[in-house]
Amino acid sequence: MEIKVVGVIGAGVMGVGVAHNLAQSGFKTILVDVSVAILDRARQEIINNVRFQGFFNKDQEAVVPEQILEKIIFTTDYQLLGEADYLIENVVEKWHVKQEVYTRIDSICPPSCIFASDTSAIPITRIGSATQRPDRVIGIHFMNPVPMKPMAEVIRGFHTSEETIKTSKDFLKKMGKGCVVVNDSPGFVSNRVLMLTVNEAIFLVHEQVAKPQDVDRIFKSCFGHKMGPLETADLIGLDTILYSLDVLYESFNDSKFRPCPLLKKMVDAGLHGRKSGRGFFDYPI
Repeated sequence: MEIKVVGVIGAGVMGVGVAHNLAQSGFKTILVDVSVAILDRARQEIINNVRFQGFFNKDQEAVVPEQILEKIIFTTDYQLLGEADYLIENVVEKWHVKQEVYTRIDSICPPSCIFASDTSAIPITRIGSATQRPDRVIGIHFMNPVPMKPMAEVIRGFHTSEETIKTSKDFLKKMGKGCVVVNDSPGFVSNRVLMLTVNEAIFLVHEQVAKPQDVDRIFKSCFGHKMGPLETADLIGLDTILYSLDVLYESFNDSKFRPCPLLKKMVDAGLHGRKSGRGFFDYPI
């Protein structure tokens, strides 16, 4: 299966990174979101990210933002996804939102189009159940920042076909990424472990055992991690962390996934991390 046109739904942090990576890899990309304002912000973020990426790849041929943007269509019109060969969904981690999106695109996209969910925790089998093509539904959990990460976690749903997995592996290779294929389970491998770690780190701050910078310093200095768990939480988005924990708690009925009250309070206060300018640390907007 040849993939020329890729649809991307959701122009948040991950959607912007995915669209950037796709365009950089030569794919015609259709980036869809609900408002022009969100898409305008996404366009500016891609420009900033391309320039920022240039500082780290000075040995490679310079890429100017215009070369990336000319391959991306920014739109609120879902009907344009009718020409997509492959689709990557990045909407909020709430099942009722994702269910509505998949029901909608199932009637728009060609029957041959593969749907890949960049979900943090929602099971791929459940997502496939919202479509008439569960064999062509797969999970691709990209890491942030997408253009700079060489690996992705690929999740096989109950009905996902071997052809869909092979096509997705080849597709990721063209994006410059390797992958690890795992079986379907809420949170998969990466987030089932990571969300517990982040949540426990937040509990340590909540209980005044340590300040955020000290929690992270231990992980960076003692274990050699590039980022501490609270910096990582800010990068992912504290709202995404909370919604993912909610999915895990609901899925397993296990109290170990109970979100820390401090996390809930920060999300209610709009302290979502890097994207809002403030989380456990402060960031320029």
